[in-house]
Amino acid sequence: MNKRWILASMLIVVMGVAITMTYALIPTTADETDEDEHVIELGVDTLLEDHMDLIEGKRVGLITNPTGVDQELNSVVDRLFEDPNVELTALYGPEHGVRGDAQAGDYVEYYIDEQTGLPVYSLYGETRKPTPEMLENVDVLIFDIQDVGARFYTYIYTMAYAMEAAAENGKEFIVLDRPNPLGGNKVEGPVLDPEYASFVGNYPIPLRHGMTVGELASLFNEEFDINADLAVIEMEGWKRGMHYEDTDLEFVLPSPNMPTEDTAFVYPGAALIEGTNVSEGRGTTKPFEFIGAPFVNSTEFAASLNDLELPGVTFRAASFTPMFSKHSGNLSHGIQIHITDKESYDPILTGLHVVQLLHDTYPDDFEFRTENSNGVSFFDNLIGNGWVREGIEDGVSVEELANQWEEDLYDFKDIRREYLLYTIQVEDIHNLIETYSESGDIHNDAKRKLEMHLIAVERFEERKDAPKVAKHMESFQLLLDQQSQAGKISPLAYEDLSAETTDMIYQWK
Repeated sequence: MNKRWILASMLIVVMGVAITMTYALIPTTADETDEDEHVIELGVDTLLEDHMDLIEGKRVGLITNPTGVDQELNSVVDRLFEDPNVELTALYGPEHGVRGDAQAGDYVEYYIDEQTGLPVYSLYGETRKPTPEMLENVDVLIFDIQDVGARFYTYIYTMAYAMEAAAENGKEFIVLDRPNPLGGNKVEGPVLDPEYASFVGNYPIPLRHGMTVGELASLFNEEFDINADLAVIEMEGWKRGMHYEDTDLEFVLPSPNMPTEDTAFVYPGAALIEGTNVSEGRGTTKPFEFIGAPFVNSTEFAASLNDLELPGVTFRAASFTPMFSKHSGNLSHGIQIHITDKESYDPILTGLHVVQLLHDTYPDDFEFRTENSNGVSFFDNLIGNGWVREGIEDGVSVEELANQWEEDLYDFKDIRREYLLYTIQVEDIHNLIETYSESGDIHNDAKRKLEMHLIAVERFEERKDAPKVAKHMESFQLLLDQQSQAGKISPLAYEDLSAETTDMIYQWK
């Protein structure tokens, strides 16, 4: 009896191992996706795979920096230079240069690139717009640089000036699109007053614009009469609700003081500190996350900011010694900004609260930077007007200031909507419902209710009635919640439909 039991047990173990090995050897869809597919495909990859006809047989000039890489982190300079079907003739560097080794404000002179032997022209400092001489050996200009989603990040104006030069000299212009690290849904902050235009804000767009460089290129081209022969090579798979970490892309620092995704997220508000005599953390390992000065009491200042209970952020008392820039070599005290929830965090309102508290707490030490030769404070250039600074000096609350820019922000959103390349339509949600209905993830009665609701939304979408589309899609989200709670929609279907719905609400809100 014992021998039979032992033999039977051994047989069961052997069979179990065989079955386990069989399942292990079957390739799954998930494995194939991980190895062979990317979450998104960048504009550069789409160009080289599907749109080579735009550059073959033409002399190509490339505006780029170290962020100009493909999915595998190969330099676009090298890929174009080594491609036998591409004649790359010139390189152009924005602020910080093609190789990214210049600090903010440093002038990068003309030089020969050691790796390719190609001429490199600076588009920062004395010559921000390509001259006719710089374009003599070029038929088409390509722009491929990672932006960070803030109006005062200068690469988008390098792009705009180059578009102007291309239009004036009869050259084609191609933008290879990349994600907005802050996502493409939220649009925040004051719209620039044209009287305060500068290289840190050249067009009337909000501080956080919620657009990709390709979308901005189209808007600049049409709304501000650049009239370049423009082609935007779109990404594939990018959605507006994505933050950078939601892609499978490595974050390559776009400039020396933009080392991480967190830096990019605090930047639209923290960079306002550049318009004051307080350090924004340049010269430290946490630029724009560290904020302080020798005259600040870090413990009291952090406590006062935390008492405001601003959404999505916590402030930690911190001290640091900048190696360069403001307060170089001097121990400074202040805060480190810690984002706890990117969805609720508002970088601009947070930044203004920091500025206002510094102004009110240290009236004898805190200063806005002095006015330039045109009588404009650098803070005003950054925020895009003069009335926000005046409001802070007069004791106006940040919330009151924010209310004053809402009307301009609403008007901009109407213009912006016409240039969005990555959008959600009712048809897309219809198709998603159908897919999940066929897989059994949505019950028939839930499908019927959802489809009926979308019929009304579709009519408002056709009329471009933004308030009603947004309002009805918010109601659609409530209906999704109800059906999910009733167990009539699977978690996967609910998650995907909610994400699409959120993107569509922001698109029309």
